[in-house]
Amino acid sequence: MTNDALTDRLDRLIAIMERMAPPATPAPDFDSADAFLWQAEAGGRLMPVPKVSRVGLGALKGIDSNRDLLLENTRRFAKGLPANNALLWGARGMGKSSLVKAVHAEIDGLKLVEIHREDIAALPALMSVLRPAPYRFVILCDDLSFDAGETSYKSLKAVLDGGIEGRPENVLFYATSNRRHILSREMVENERGTAINPGDAVEEKVSLSDRFGLWLGFHRCTQDDYLAMVNGYVAAFSIPVEADELRRDALEWATTRGSRSGRVAWQYVQDLAGRTGTSIQL
Repeated sequence: MTNDALTDRLDRLIAIMERMAPPATPAPDFDSADAFLWQAEAGGRLMPVPKVSRVGLGALKGIDSNRDLLLENTRRFAKGLPANNALLWGARGMGKSSLVKAVHAEIDGLKLVEIHREDIAALPALMSVLRPAPYRFVILCDDLSFDAGETSYKSLKAVLDGGIEGRPENVLFYATSNRRHILSREMVENERGTAINPGDAVEEKVSLSDRFGLWLGFHRCTQDDYLAMVNGYVAAFSIPVEADELRRDALEWATTRGSRSGRVAWQYVQDLAGRTGTSIQL
């Protein structure tokens, strides 16, 4: 075979391989939006979110201390000052993810990136995309937890604190979870049963949560807290209702649901707005 024939075959082989290769992922346009969704299954792509579903910070009641701590931590980060990764943990429906989204809206120029719990293993790839960007990012993982058999939590530990490169200077990681220690009790017990040193399983459990320098606990609300949340939403959206009627109606709604929380308060207010013909613009 002549050199020309061999070259021709190689050129055709290269052309075939190029056609088979997936298209290159376009560089993200960070100017297109203030919030993005990381889609790992699409080859690692940031999809802009034109409008974030959230309520204003002033409408979130009953979580004042957590609000102030998270807002201050995020403001320091946005100014280029040291700040901590944050774990917002506790009772369901108490406004953990709502608080993160509301805080983001208060700070100009800050980008919010949401990553699904199922895509945590792709977190290093996301970090590599964000690292060279001339912006500061808060990555939000809502309802973060790990069950038996999952190992991606080890990648999360390395990314947050212990890897060679470490966390990019322009990235902060916020997670919400119903569990204070993120790993399920069953997962820790399984590891304890097979470990040479059973205490290692407990250390593994605690060390993941320790990667978060800021812990914010959200606890079940009292009746007064619940009513404050309802009143905050009603005032924010100018819903016409008498105070006595609002109190009686809101408590009855919570009783039928069997719980009091920020989520129940929001669901009641949506129902009230519909009954009174009031539009709610998020």
